[in-house]
Amino acid sequence: MSTRLAALLLVLVGCGGEASPREAPLQMLVADPEGFDGQRVATQGVVRHFETPLHYWIEDEALNRVELFPPAMAAPLLGQEVRVVGTFRYAPASGRSLSLETISPLAAD
Repeated sequence: MSTRLAALLLVLVGCGGEASPREAPLQMLVADPEGFDGQRVATQGVVRHFETPLHYWIEDEALNRVELFPPAMAAPLLGQEVRVVGTFRYAPASGRSLSLETISPLAAD
């Protein structure tokens, strides 16, 4: 194995081998859901919910929305502005969703 390849592998292992998520405002995810399908993204919005059937999503001021999974991760932050990282999915029949890796409240100004 070349020295250069070995060094690259060490860097990837040291970083967890995972690339940074793609920054994607909710407006972009709504405008081009197929373009983001299957990608690891970071976005932000306010956590909202609906009771029947129970589900959670984040939305921006323009009411662009993405559903959050699993709901238990979003529930404690209901009504708060958050930053989320996860895998974005889109299917015409079921809409836009994000499988959460992390969800963090944003600091209030």
